[in-house]
Amino acid sequence: MTPEHYVQQKAAASGSSFYYAFLFLPKPRRAAITAFYAFCREVDDVVDEMVDPGVASSKLAWWQAEVAQSFAGQPSHPVMQALMPLTADYKIEQRHLQAVIEGCQMDLSQTRYLDYPGLQRYCHLVAGVVGEVAANIFGQTLVQTTVYAHKLGQALQLTNIIRDVGEDALRGRIYLPMNDLQQFDVKAHEILKRTYSERFTELMKFQARRAQDLYDEALALLPPADRRAQKPGLMMASIYRALLTEIERDNFQVLHQRVSLTPLRKLWLAWKVQALGRI
Repeated sequence: MTPEHYVQQKAAASGSSFYYAFLFLPKPRRAAITAFYAFCREVDDVVDEMVDPGVASSKLAWWQAEVAQSFAGQPSHPVMQALMPLTADYKIEQRHLQAVIEGCQMDLSQTRYLDYPGLQRYCHLVAGVVGEVAANIFGQTLVQTTVYAHKLGQALQLTNIIRDVGEDALRGRIYLPMNDLQQFDVKAHEILKRTYSERFTELMKFQARRAQDLYDEALALLPPADRRAQKPGLMMASIYRALLTEIERDNFQVLHQRVSLTPLRKLWLAWKVQALGRI
């Protein structure tokens, strides 16, 4: 299997909404975002599939070394072999990849976040930096687009956190800020036991409003001159906001299930942005 086939399989097999946004890109840009996304999946899977934290830590350390080695001209993993020829054209730097790994390392050492600023640091590493790289690959021309991309990445990550509260609880993780739990009198053990309450629903409404506000702020920051190039990001915003709306309509039944959109609906939302240029 060639490195290009490997990253394509990795991206497609994930079932992620990102895949639908890639479909409409020109081939060179699609190759770059697919390889970068495959890298993100590889390091994220180290944490998601973790049985032994020590082994996971060693694997992430290996990825740190592999990234450094790759930028020195000697990639050994098929993901890096596919990505490295594209880094110069799309301004993908070693610091970007190392930041994503650093975010995954936080998952090994931190299962709670005291407040929202603390969570924002995590979101910056695992989503904001990803947004920055993606915006470059999509073809940004203005510096302000980077600010939009970071904000949108954070909104997408908060949506993931809302969707995955139950799954994360099974791993002993709570990404909702502890001071938010205190504000709504929700105890950590209630989330870990996946117990619903009116207090939990109000807490989640608060989280959803925060995410919706971030989408609004991000979209307002996107310069009109870069709007056409950034259509894939707008597709992601459309798909994830639709997901967030479904969760809200379902009254935040996220502790016992993972709410998702059908592949057909994701494709429809992506196509609508491509055809009409708006969400």
